[in-house]
Amino acid sequence: MANAAEILVDTLIAWNVEVVFGLPGDGINGVMEALRTRQDKIAFVQVRHEESAAFMACAYAKWTGKLGVCLATSGPGGTHLLTGLYDAKLDQAPVLAITGMQFHDLIETFTQQDVDLTRVFNDVSVYNAHVSDAAHMENVASLACRTALARKGVAHLSIASDVQEQEGDPSKRSQRNRPAHTPQQMFVGHSMPLDAELDEAAAILNNASRVTILAGRGAIGATAELDHTARLLRAPVAKALLGKAVLPDDHPHTTGGIGILGTLASQEAMETCDAVLIVGSTFPYIEYYPKPGQARGVQIDCDAQRIGLRFPVEAGLVGDAAETLRALNQRLTQKPSGEFLQRSQETMRKWREMMRQSEDAQAQPLKPQTIARAFGQRLAGDTVLATDSGQNTELAARHVDLRSGQAFGVSGSLASMACGLAYAIAAGIAFPGRPIAAIVGDGGFAMQLGEFSTAVRYKIPLKILVIKNNMLNQIAWEQMMFLGNPQFGCELQPIDFAKAAEAMGGSGFRIERADQIETVLDEAFTTEGPVVIEALVDAYEPLMPPKMPSDYAKNFRQALPQTPGHERIEENIAREPAKSMMDA
Repeated sequence: MANAAEILVDTLIAWNVEVVFGLPGDGINGVMEALRTRQDKIAFVQVRHEESAAFMACAYAKWTGKLGVCLATSGPGGTHLLTGLYDAKLDQAPVLAITGMQFHDLIETFTQQDVDLTRVFNDVSVYNAHVSDAAHMENVASLACRTALARKGVAHLSIASDVQEQEGDPSKRSQRNRPAHTPQQMFVGHSMPLDAELDEAAAILNNASRVTILAGRGAIGATAELDHTARLLRAPVAKALLGKAVLPDDHPHTTGGIGILGTLASQEAMETCDAVLIVGSTFPYIEYYPKPGQARGVQIDCDAQRIGLRFPVEAGLVGDAAETLRALNQRLTQKPSGEFLQRSQETMRKWREMMRQSEDAQAQPLKPQTIARAFGQRLAGDTVLATDSGQNTELAARHVDLRSGQAFGVSGSLASMACGLAYAIAAGIAFPGRPIAAIVGDGGFAMQLGEFSTAVRYKIPLKILVIKNNMLNQIAWEQMMFLGNPQFGCELQPIDFAKAAEAMGGSGFRIERADQIETVLDEAFTTEGPVVIEALVDAYEPLMPPKMPSDYAKNFRQALPQTPGHERIEENIAREPAKSMMDA
């Protein structure tokens, strides 16, 4: 007879789970043994920290649309998962977390690692169960998988270590718990808006003269439909960061990103439109949407709860983005004038010139924009690109132009540091044979540096650019701009990341000057296996919004005199395009 752990792993296999990310421990030994004996059907990827296991499960779910699974032992092993699981919760990624517990009859007796993980995981989970025995496991394991996928969130199963090895004795099954009464499959329907709702949305968009589209990750599978919508409406398309790959960055309708990491063209399109169509996005920064009363709103989202979350839309269309756009497009009329789009395209042309100006290849110290641009241009057409949270996110958003066929991922609503390397490793596991790249900062990379050895172990073809300024630069600028406080506590002790990469069995390269970029990148991109490219860049390069709000400018000027290195910062903001962005 199969024991509880074997029932669990067999259930995962039945649900087409191909990989589990985790770290062994005595509280989860039974599940580890079940995985060992089923290696031909399901893979176990060993990480160096449970937080990375959860990040990888989240990223795997995002990259593939499948269920991501992570595994941790009792107590601290389980609590380490939380950050990555909150990433899944906030970005609506289906993830199953499996954790061990102490012996079932010692729980809540102050024994070692006695943490009630079901209580701990209650907020992060859409399904959360403590498994009582093998017969119970048969039911809850399947339900956990189904709930995570159906509700696009985190399911959690907590299993006492001795229960994992308990066999499924039919004589101990309750009389109502019949065997195999739970199907091992997902039933998925397609929600579509009513005809009247589509008609109302079309009327709003047809009657508007200046429509702007905001596209997010929910539109990733609707590229062709979104392209058709944009052409019918002659609309600029601003992209939330998670939607960076929705349309290629050279698409004639896209105005790039939006928000503090976005473009001037996207911001001005939002400020001057008379209607906005939001597709698969709940971009959180409300101040970058049109002002209430300025524009009429239409929103498409598969989750009714998300309709109207950021902007007072008049027409909410609940359904799959591609199917809903196809139905909406049949009701849209071709806009006769493209003047609004042309203005956005002209602003975008000027913005690109400003970005090229900032990528000054002659500047010394090396500008982070320069190396980010050169790195992005080297990426193959099917590259999967991940980034971390920090100034490196801005560099990837603005200075790496994604092309059709490339993919992009990051911790979105949680915006957690230390996600970039884990996301990249998950991409390598999900897509064997595809080139994998990441842009990270020295702050976030250092948090999970040991995970680079995981990339080495699993032979991930990873090229990782580390923006090294020995500074938590985004935080420093937030201290100055948001509150008017001098930068404090953001300097980092330098780490030689190239040597660290070599110490872990990978390859490491260093770039300190612009004239080294091409030579070093040539060598790095032809080196097999995981590669770290450490770029030592100007720590005083500003992180600028496309338009500096007046309160930000005032706060910044107040904070600057007492900020270490303010003379260097002043030199940088006196140069173009920073000067024009400060004065915008």
